[in-house]
Formats: sequence, C-alpha cells, structure tokens
Amino acid sequence: MKLTISIIILVFSLGCNSNAQEAKNQKTYPVSKTEAQWKSELTTAEFQVLRKKGTERAFSSKLNRIEEPGTFVCAACGNELYKTRHKFESGTGWPSFDRPVDEKNVDYRPDRTGGFSALEVLCANCGGHLGHVFNDGPRNTTGKRHCINGVAMDFIPKKK
Repeated sequence: MKLTISIIILVFSLGCNSNAQEAKNQKTYPVSKTEAQWKSELTTAEFQVLRKKGTERAFSSKLNRIEEPGTFVCAACGNELYKTRHKFESGTGWPSFDRPVDEKNVDYRPDRTGGFSALEVLCANCGGHLGHVFNDGPRNTTGKRHCINGVAMDFIPKKK
C-alpha cells in the first residue's frame, strides 16, 4: 500500500514538474492576445490551425495553386513568411516551401505529437502554428520542406 502511494505521488510530482517546465519554456511573442480575442478575429478554421495546432485537410487550400509572384503572410498577424519563388509542388496536399522569407520570421519547436517526430513551424510574431518542416525537400536547394497549412496564411501578390 505504501509503495503504491509512493508511486502515485512520484508520478504526480513528475507530471507537475513537467507542466511547470513546459510553462516556463513558453515563449512570449510580440503579438499576444487572449484566446477570446483570437477567436473573435480569426475564422473557425484559422483559429483551429493557428491557435489549437490543428491541420487542414490535404488538397483543400486555394494557396496550393498560387504560382504568381508574391508573399505569403501569417493570417493572424500579417508577418511575412514565404515567397512564391521558394514554393514547390511536393505532392503532399499542402503549400510547401524550401525556406522562409527570413529565418527570424519563423520559430521552430520539436513536435512529438501524432505518433511522429517533426519540427513544428510557428510565426515568430504571434506564435501561431503554421505547420512542420521536414528534410525531404528539393536537394538542389535547401533540402527542406516547410509543409504549411494554407489556412494559416494569406497571399499578397507582388505589385506590378
């Protein structure tokens, strides 16, 4: 009985320490809003992906078909994320890029949810979840594939 109680206390304290450490590791972003504010400003789909780390259905984004010159920006805060010239057809069903506009515009965080290990990509301005980066991109460029949810971005065409 004592052993069982000791194990329960140990497991509980490890869980609490893990949660405390996770909260301590949370980054503060320049654009910071309450969940209610984000919910009122974003569409349901944008909120689900950007704030709740969801994933849109493959091949559902109109951004997959964009080839004209321009910039893809965060749908939550307008931060410049990707350029059309770095976009490529990966066949995965999500907009894919070999690099961001600037590395300082995105953050990376290890993600071990969903049964696989990947590198999560977040907006460095508001912390919105964008997608993931993998090492199976074009070998003639960076070798990276930024697999990004289209609903997490807006497209701004280049002015002519």
